[in-house]
Amino acid sequence: MAVWLMRVGKHGEYEDKFLQTSRAYLTWHGLNHDLSHVKDKTELREVLRSTYPDAPPGRLSNFTGQIWPFAKEMADGDWLMVPSKKKSAIHIAEIAGNYAFDANATDPFHHTRPLKWIATDVPRSNFDQDLLFSMGAVQTICEIQRHDAEKRIRAMGLSGWKSSPSNSTAAPMSGSGSSDTSPPGEAIDLEERGRDQIAQLISHHFQGHDLTRLVDAILRAQGYFTYRSPPGPDKGIDILAAPAPLGFGEPRICVQVKSGDTPVDAPTLNQLIGAMQNVHASQGLLVSWGGFKSSVDKEIPAQFFRVRMWDQKVLINELLAHYDKLDEDVRAELPLKRIWTIATDDVEE
Repeated sequence: MAVWLMRVGKHGEYEDKFLQTSRAYLTWHGLNHDLSHVKDKTELREVLRSTYPDAPPGRLSNFTGQIWPFAKEMADGDWLMVPSKKKSAIHIAEIAGNYAFDANATDPFHHTRPLKWIATDVPRSNFDQDLLFSMGAVQTICEIQRHDAEKRIRAMGLSGWKSSPSNSTAAPMSGSGSSDTSPPGEAIDLEERGRDQIAQLISHHFQGHDLTRLVDAILRAQGYFTYRSPPGPDKGIDILAAPAPLGFGEPRICVQVKSGDTPVDAPTLNQLIGAMQNVHASQGLLVSWGGFKSSVDKEIPAQFFRVRMWDQKVLINELLAHYDKLDEDVRAELPLKRIWTIATDDVEE
């Protein structure tokens, strides 16, 4: 059995459709051609040439290499890894049927495969760094093969999506000793790779209550005056924050920080709302390193004017946006530098 990577749009615009319909979609716009009758890659390339007459040869080859597996190589029982663009998480499904074509479907949803979801919203930080490297290609569709990926990912599924140290061959996060062995010429999403490395560094240096210390530092870098609860029972209050002078301004924010790698659920959000009332806070901030269950996601519209929610992705965004204003000791624990790189061309229509 194989493990495949499939992305759900440049901005995650197809993610909800994948999840809600339990189907994978080949989202190449304008490709309204039944691929079940295509005999080989040469014929597929000709179909693509007629569909995209202005595409250069290199792009047609790229398209052919990605579309062929979806139509011809994926099999029942294979696993599909679907990185989320909305949060720092990965969804995992089992392929549960053959390729199908629907000429009457709305473009670009003509080509589908049925899925059975195994797990959703698994935090990216649960995966070893080398597996994240293997999932770092910018292609929309590719097979994940390096570092005994299939065996290790399936083992994670048997252990509650935790990484097993005995099975890990994780690459170092930096330095010349890195074991990442991306094939020459393979396009890599450097931004995603960099964020994964930052997430691993945060996991290493800010475990448990120390994650509250990092959130506190980010809020102070944003200009808030803060109170941080000491380790131990906190009655749902990890940080209190308000603008200067002396924290007497508005908004008054009650913050709860969850450092575990399991998504939090609605009772945690309700606990924060109760704590807000107890301390007369006007707004709340719920930070969960492990992300949020769908029961919390559904509450976002209802709580929009009262509560903000940070998962890994948002926390790292806030860290990077205010990094230069962080305390010197925090920056020493998270040594980062800004770099420029060439933007990779889109890999699908």
